[in-house]
Amino acid sequence: MSHIIHRSLRQTPPVAVAASGVTIRDSSGKTYIDASGGAAVSSLGHGHPHVIAAMHRQIDQCAYAHTAFFTTEPAEELAARLVAQAPAGIKSVYLVSGGSEAMETALKLARQYFVEGGEERRSLFIARRQSYHGNTLGALAVGGNEWRRKPFAPLLMEVPRVAPCYEYRDRSERQTQAEYTASLLDELETAIIKAGPDRVIGFVAEPVVGATGGAIPPTPGYFKGVREICDRHGILFIADEVMCGMGRTGTMFAIEQDGVAPDIIAVAKGLGAGYQPIGAVLAQGAIVERLRHGSGSFLHGHTYIGHPVAAAAALAVQEVIERDGLLQQVQRRGATLKRMLGDVFGQHEHVGDIRGRGLFVGIELVRDRATKEAFAPQRRLHAAIKNEAMARGLMVYPMGGTIDGQRGDHILLAPPFIVSASDLSEIVARLAEAVDAALVA
Repeated sequence: MSHIIHRSLRQTPPVAVAASGVTIRDSSGKTYIDASGGAAVSSLGHGHPHVIAAMHRQIDQCAYAHTAFFTTEPAEELAARLVAQAPAGIKSVYLVSGGSEAMETALKLARQYFVEGGEERRSLFIARRQSYHGNTLGALAVGGNEWRRKPFAPLLMEVPRVAPCYEYRDRSERQTQAEYTASLLDELETAIIKAGPDRVIGFVAEPVVGATGGAIPPTPGYFKGVREICDRHGILFIADEVMCGMGRTGTMFAIEQDGVAPDIIAVAKGLGAGYQPIGAVLAQGAIVERLRHGSGSFLHGHTYIGHPVAAAAALAVQEVIERDGLLQQVQRRGATLKRMLGDVFGQHEHVGDIRGRGLFVGIELVRDRATKEAFAPQRRLHAAIKNEAMARGLMVYPMGGTIDGQRGDHILLAPPFIVSASDLSEIVARLAEAVDAALVA
């Protein structure tokens, strides 16, 4: 009997004993293709020698130094690299231990920025329905994943919400894409005005929606419109790139493809590629300068922020991505994956949409392709697909509640950047078997 509080308290998962490249092996000897990077984490796959060597060197030199007393070379180098790659105006980095912590940090940094500017009335964040920003209380509050929020709702701060940019479901046949986009931006501006612009801290959104929606990209011009509205009302734009960032969509930051520079960006998962727990918050120079010339400190902190071994691992990951041209490979392999999925699922009677950017691709399942009717939630099709995939030695990331927190099923694919074309072919073949088996079960 396991003494761990596992994600499911009714069963213990297989024991992973070895991992290499795009595969993981369990204690029974069974091997699985990691077609989801865990949760879009393992961007370099498993056991990468360059990253492991960097971690060993850092452990030998300095395994831990508390940031109240010291900084370290890998932390400084990682921050400098992130700033050099970031959208215009980003000047500072705060290193944390993961995605939820990054979002919590972003919210507090945004609030303190306005407090130090004498705008203490600003206490509201505006976010989107069907979003996910983490599991800590602040991050859960701004998130719109209803089934995760429901048990803890009395503990969460008030957050006005607007519609997600979910073209497949929400754009009517009578709307052009531009009209649909304009309607979303009108809704956002109306929400800001209703709340009172002098009370709003910022707007929070994932550039490409991850686990809750299944790799939903924005429509053209959406985030440029968001940026203009935020500027017009003096509020911050916080981009949550915890899942979609760090090269996953084919550019280092997903928001690059929308030609927009956020005020604050949260990253994690792919930053350290799973080799160590790490995340980061990147901020525009003006935000940190206000604190520097005001109180002189950011009123926040955790024991393991800026951990030198985690920073060394993340720095090595970024070095490999640049050295091996993996951003370009993500673009190429992403196009190949979408083509393969289209060949197999493009006319499938129960596949409504194939979407995403780079190696961040979602498949939305429907009961009726013509009407887009979803399967009954009680069927838990996403869970059945996960089980059938695991039985076939394939790890994918299916989720339910795609539409409104209850209805809808999708599968998220986020294989390592090092995945080969033959690996992709095998992934799609096994996935097709798993989907068809789940549908007839």
